[in-house]
Amino acid sequence: MEYRDLFDKDRKFTGEKIAKDLPLPPDRYITVVIAVIENSDGELLLQKRSLKKGGLWAFTGGHPKSGQTSLQGICEELQEEIGVSVDEKELVLFKTIQGPRTFTDLYYVKKDIELEDLKLQTEEVADAKWFDKERVERMILNRQFFDRHVTAFLAFKDWRNKDLEK
Repeated sequence: MEYRDLFDKDRKFTGEKIAKDLPLPPDRYITVVIAVIENSDGELLLQKRSLKKGGLWAFTGGHPKSGQTSLQGICEELQEEIGVSVDEKELVLFKTIQGPRTFTDLYYVKKDIELEDLKLQTEEVADAKWFDKERVERMILNRQFFDRHVTAFLAFKDWRNKDLEK
């Protein structure tokens, strides 16, 4: 059984944990992690979720297991879902979004990865490809992009635009 740590509204660890598929108790939050991988051409690596996961395109992400930090969690998700090893020092936490029951940590990594080197976790991931940002925007408009990751894409664009202005 996989467990997740529970936090209060201020993201203080409560000392509690909950099994992965159980509903959250009142006033408790979990951590979600999402990685935006950009290559040297400015393209973003997206994964197509398996049909059982909705079949839409999304970033790689998930939930840290109980006892893991957010950084450890995203490193494990990248390894498990697409077979990409990333050192924690390569990742930049560019935003945390507090949702109704989650704290979502958005990470960025600049990395050139050959698609043929990916090892997809077929239960969760059907495909992976590089897309330019304009294509991602069209995918969002055409409802081909996972709804919960739209906010991550918009936050990434905003962060990158501010970063490039410096």
